[in-house]
Amino acid sequence: MMKQRMTVRDVRRVNRAAVLRPLFLSGPLNRVLLGEMTGLSSASVTNVVSDLLNEGLVIEAGTEESEGGRPRVLLKVNPAFGVAIGVDVGETGIRIEAFDLSMREIGRAVLVVHPQEHDPGTVIEHIAGAVTEMLARLDGSHRRVLGVGVGVPGVVEYDGESLVHAPNIGWNGVPLARMLSDAVALPTLVENGAKSQGQAEMWFGAGRGARYAIVALIGTGVGAAIFSDGSLYRGAASSAGEWGHTAIVAGGRPCRCGGQGCLEAYVGGPALIEQWAEVDKRIRVPASYDEEEWLDKLIAAGLANPVAAALLQQTAFYLGVAVANLVNLFNPQRIVVGGWAGLKLGRSLLPQVRQALTSQALAYPASRVSVELGQLGPDAVALGASTLVIDQLLADGGALNGVRHAASLQVRHTS
Repeated sequence: MMKQRMTVRDVRRVNRAAVLRPLFLSGPLNRVLLGEMTGLSSASVTNVVSDLLNEGLVIEAGTEESEGGRPRVLLKVNPAFGVAIGVDVGETGIRIEAFDLSMREIGRAVLVVHPQEHDPGTVIEHIAGAVTEMLARLDGSHRRVLGVGVGVPGVVEYDGESLVHAPNIGWNGVPLARMLSDAVALPTLVENGAKSQGQAEMWFGAGRGARYAIVALIGTGVGAAIFSDGSLYRGAASSAGEWGHTAIVAGGRPCRCGGQGCLEAYVGGPALIEQWAEVDKRIRVPASYDEEEWLDKLIAAGLANPVAAALLQQTAFYLGVAVANLVNLFNPQRIVVGGWAGLKLGRSLLPQVRQALTSQALAYPASRVSVELGQLGPDAVALGASTLVIDQLLADGGALNGVRHAASLQVRHTS
């Protein structure tokens, strides 16, 4: 089959994308450096930058001295050019955040909605209503709304459209992107929550600068995003990174997935609380409880209570063994531990995790990997979801496909 020849429009898009990506991720930059980073001629860089300046997507950001010549003008992506919305669909609630193009948060909503207790249409109605209300508050800025990115606790199938398979919340083949896009009349992209968090940490957080990295999400569930030579590894069915469902104890504790001995059944937030109640009969966990609050109680108890301390030591060992498996399998430069439970546990247990890693992994790859806490906190999934929109904008060379202004957005019922 003959390859289709690139048109002038294709070349223009590729050149614009080549200039925009480093400006967004590494700016401000001058034109000379952009030429060196992109491989484009100085004339091509000048033409692309001129177009982007005229469109308002790029702005000048001062000057810097050059060697023996005139000061060079610095360029950066215009923060006020548009808004990206990021949605974190968690198992215990939904977080929605709006970001400008400097990734500064300019709006937030937290919905106390448990997706597993509602049908997908109802959950999407809640999200669409919150997005519409948020954008109404931003109406005075007259900002462009670039789109909505959504991180979900499950596998996202990319076959014609994005279908979400998330058994933990009772979703099977839900066309979330289409349903939400229809509800808010905005481009909508969907990704697994661990992968969304991973992209955020790679762009802005603890993964920045690493080409081979794994970003782990430990919360109610457990997952990971695997980056090889800077690119996200998805696998044949987009389910790569289901780290929480790798067995850590043969024939061990039952897991929500139906298996036994999964990592999630030992280090996930609810699993830890359940184990604490099992080993300490004085602990009475109510039928409905705040997972984060109870994990804080467990960590605090570990300072004085030997039973809680032993459980936390076991948790650190299991995590270290699981991390060692990642090191032996993927040989990463860096492993980043994130997620609300991972951040809470990591603050006190990371030295023990590293110790278990050293004892379990092959010595050479173990000596060349760092294990660090995520830097973006509990907002990482929503931030990462918003980068799905930004990534599409950059790949399209700044083309505004389906973009709306805040004032024109109206919620539509999906049922």
